Amino acid sequence: MIEQKDGYVISQIDEQGIATIEFQHPMSNSLPGAILRKLADTITQMGENEQAKVIILKSAGEKAFCAGASFDELITIDNEADGLKFFSGYALVINAIRKCPKFVIARVQGKAVGGGVGIAAAADYTLAVDSAAIKLSELAVGIGPFVVGPAVERKMGTAAFSQLAIDASSWRDAQWAAQKGLYASVHQTVEELDQEVMKLATTLAKSSPDAMRDLKAVIWEGTDHWDTLLTDRAAISGRLILGEFAVNAISAFKSKQK
Repeated sequence: MIEQKDGYVISQIDEQGIATIEFQHPMSNSLPGAILRKLADTITQMGENEQAKVIILKSAGEKAFCAGASFDELITIDNEADGLKFFSGYALVINAIRKCPKFVIARVQGKAVGGGVGIAAAADYTLAVDSAAIKLSELAVGIGPFVVGPAVERKMGTAAFSQLAIDASSWRDAQWAAQKGLYASVHQTVEELDQEVMKLATTLAKSSPDAMRDLKAVIWEGTDHWDTLLTDRAAISGRLILGEFAVNAISAFKSKQK
């Protein structure tokens, strides 16, 4: 487990075979590289664990689901190789979900930004609370939602992805996200959300593992090239993050936090 001051990723499997993976970071559940790599590894391990029948992916707390990339880490990137390495973390998580032979249910208990939207989109089934607004803010800081784009576009369609990517400063509410297909259902309270997540997970844990594995393969058909695609997209972000616009935008954002 990563030290708690730097965030963590923890996992467990209950007696029904329901695996839960939880990530946390003190900055609104943002995702530094170490968290991304640990999250990808944990998803892969649960996919290989015969005791796990279905996976719930969640973040800690009752506020933000995920604030996206860690600006503390972004501001330290000073070469394309490090940029590629950082943004490849999102590629690792998305591809881990894609390749996992078990269904991944995302529990979105709060706002999702950037990479957080990508994770919600990559999950096989995503449920959210009514306050779980979304935003792809990357263009506003001089990059773009290149790595998460394929997952978001696949789940929500090109039109919705384009709206989010181009209007990078505007929030879209949870009802809009549900209408566009990101959320399967939206609930008024976290308690109601948790009830529905567990209800679905319990049903799936009793279903045929072989049937679920084969159904997941059908659902993800046509994405075998994502290993290469998402790495190529990470290289684009890794180059752009070094640009003057991105450096100034991230520095300005960090100054507002002080």
